[in-house]
Amino acid sequence: MPDISLNKPYRIGRSRTGLGLFATKPIKKGTTIIRYIGPLLDCNKEKDDAVENKYLFQITSRWTIDGSLRKNIARYINHSCKPNAESDVRKIKRRVDIRAIKDIAPGEEINYDYGTDYFKEYLKPIGCKCDSCEKKRKKLRAAAREEKKHSRARAEKRAGVGGSRRKLNGHKARSAAPKNSKARSAAKDGRSKKRS
Repeated sequence: MPDISLNKPYRIGRSRTGLGLFATKPIKKGTTIIRYIGPLLDCNKEKDDAVENKYLFQITSRWTIDGSLRKNIARYINHSCKPNAESDVRKIKRRVDIRAIKDIAPGEEINYDYGTDYFKEYLKPIGCKCDSCEKKRKKLRAAAREEKKHSRARAEKRAGVGGSRRKLNGHKARSAAPKNSKARSAAKDGRSKKRS
């Protein structure tokens, strides 16, 4: 892992999706946090256009930053659908800075929205694992469990009302049929047993 100066307001740490960048000091809204660095690739050159990795940051249709270098600490910033930072692309200078769009507390993970193209290619196939999507999935799972519970209760209620045995105050009603098998078969045949 790359060395980070102690006066920087972030550190690399373990996150839900692997490694992430976390605030070590309060970061105010509008503050530039870090610069996304790496060699510039010219997409008009066949050699540069052939480079494929997850850390490519497209500045314009021609220029792209290859952020796969270990010294590019900004590559540890993960995606979020509800981010606390954003990328500030300066096309003329061919530079990308990551800037806070909310106040970030110490210990909070720094994240930004990677954009639609990246999301469709890399994140959608495996499912977004950002906090907001995880909360959404958790809510949907809870709603599905609740719906399943309600439908099961409705089915049991329908079966109980139409059936011969109904529950009375939580107890099953006793049937009027005799308990021993001989008497039951005699009752079915319409015969009654008399002792002589």
